Amino acid sequence: MNPKDRKPYPLTEEEKKSPVAKFYRETLACPNPKLMEILARGPMDPSKALMPEQIEKMYEPGYMEVETGYCILPNGAGYVAVNNVFPGVTIEMMQWWFAWHALEQIRYRIWNPLCHPTIAVADIDRDYIKDPNVPLAKKSQGVVHFVVEDIGGGEQNILIHFLDHDQMEGISDEKLEATHQTVFGGYGIVSSRGKDAPIDKAPAIMMHFCRETEEGVEFRTRFWVGYRWNKGKPMCVLPPGLSVPEVVPMGLAFHNVEEYSHLASILPEVYAEFGKDPI
Repeated sequence: MNPKDRKPYPLTEEEKKSPVAKFYRETLACPNPKLMEILARGPMDPSKALMPEQIEKMYEPGYMEVETGYCILPNGAGYVAVNNVFPGVTIEMMQWWFAWHALEQIRYRIWNPLCHPTIAVADIDRDYIKDPNVPLAKKSQGVVHFVVEDIGGGEQNILIHFLDHDQMEGISDEKLEATHQTVFGGYGIVSSRGKDAPIDKAPAIMMHFCRETEEGVEFRTRFWVGYRWNKGKPMCVLPPGLSVPEVVPMGLAFHNVEEYSHLASILPEVYAEFGKDPI
């Protein structure tokens, strides 16, 4: 569904009284035109995709041949790569956002008012995120976000497992620090909603590498749809012969550009307003 055809999820009367409400928009910021044009060309060459077992290549300086694109891999899994840019944003601001936005529905909704109905975390994770003794970088590790999201094909329930860095093979805090970046990573389990929704639940590995630039940060995302982390290793869980429909990574890629372009447009102001307060 075209974003112009979607209606925003409205704020509740109570949410309208929140100081966060000033950042609620009924329309999204213009998605990065360069990235949208790349995606509009169609699927990328699968031979140029990064496999999850090659994740350490993300530490290398410079850029891969394809930083933005989508395709179906030879094993049937879906692949998405997007390099979103965040002028005037720091790694610390991104770490703050990934902790802060999970604690209230309105915080999740200002990120994407067209696609983000609600979010929740378990009480134990809420206490962990709010604990002043937990370093900011750790507040988005070892927690689960329960979200409802609609990227154009109907609302979906998604469990997003943000893993500790040492739970993902190839992720090293030392290498991240040496290359002036961090990562928000783990896997999600997606299930559609409604009486006609399929029973099967679709997993996807999600890795957001956030790297400093002269202008701010770049957010180099990689998704592998049909994969999950298993005992620290990436594992494709698709049955033999089954392939993810191409529309899935395609829709995810466009959605990623749309919502991160919008986040880039509001995050500096949101952080200036709330970033110094206790989470």
